Amino acid sequence: MQSLVSFHTFGTPAQANAIIEFTTLEELQQAWQQAKQNRQPVLFLGQGSNVLFVRDFKGTVLINRLMGIEHKQDKDFHYLHVNAGENWHHLVEWSLAQGIGGLENLALIPGCAGSAPVQNIGAYGVEFKDVCDYVDVLDLTKGEQFRLSNAECHFGYRESIFKTKYKGDFIVTAVGLKLAKNWQPVLKYGSLSDWDPSAVNAKQVFDEVCAVRRAKLPDPAEFGNAGSFFKNPVVTARQFQDLVAEYPTIPHYPQSEGFVKLAAGWLIDQCQLKGYQIGGAAVHEKQALVLINKGNATGSDVVELAHHVRQAVAAKFDIYLAPEVRFIGENGEINAENAIS
Repeated sequence: MQSLVSFHTFGTPAQANAIIEFTTLEELQQAWQQAKQNRQPVLFLGQGSNVLFVRDFKGTVLINRLMGIEHKQDKDFHYLHVNAGENWHHLVEWSLAQGIGGLENLALIPGCAGSAPVQNIGAYGVEFKDVCDYVDVLDLTKGEQFRLSNAECHFGYRESIFKTKYKGDFIVTAVGLKLAKNWQPVLKYGSLSDWDPSAVNAKQVFDEVCAVRRAKLPDPAEFGNAGSFFKNPVVTARQFQDLVAEYPTIPHYPQSEGFVKLAAGWLIDQCQLKGYQIGGAAVHEKQALVLINKGNATGSDVVELAHHVRQAVAAKFDIYLAPEVRFIGENGEINAENAIS
């Protein structure tokens, strides 16, 4: 068995039968075939920034190290072809250094480019789907690569086809991004909403997003974590009307078809759970949406804490929070919401 501690940002103790880093598709295919011949489950990881190991993994973990960025352009757009192992935040920094705007709202989201479409990552009013041109996928069973258009990815809120039809023996190998040269700032959320769209540039938005995230979110090197632990819940218009009657200042974001997105962090904060601790796991004192490893947390501690948070929010607001983080058991991903119910 090999330790997984340095391969996931929560840093809870966990082991795997084997851990293999690959830098080419050939190495990936070979390692996957070997694991299958040994009848072992396979788990793909990038930077392990959105996973919680609830048990030791009884299989092979394949670490994506496919690197490289290609840039093309026409008169209206920049096109980036980004291999899946590239660090996402480094990609954002690189694009700004090239004078390419459009990714700045997604600064400091942990993880790699290959994870971005799986989760349809998002922050400050921008989601991956808004910048995605295509996603390249390898079918390991057939040894064939194919490309999905934006529409074919079936993006939703923290959802995509990579969580359903193309999970398991499929892996994202690269993403294609399409960024308009006629850059327009997205200033919908938080302190950005106070800014004048005509007097701001992409670097200023990037700097502000980084400053806000660093002020609120713990550095995994200090406290292990997986960023936002829960999804922001989406409720019906009727549910929202009942809530706003009792909590007039409740943060809310209207969605299509009358639905309303709420801020999970605010809901948790209203339950006065900041700093609440079970074992070595705690609710972060600056951002209630983040659960942290205070140094000696086990996966079980985090699951127990997440259960407590979910129950507290349900008791107060009749809303059941669902984890955004992927839970990994002995043989692969398990249903995270069931695990904390």
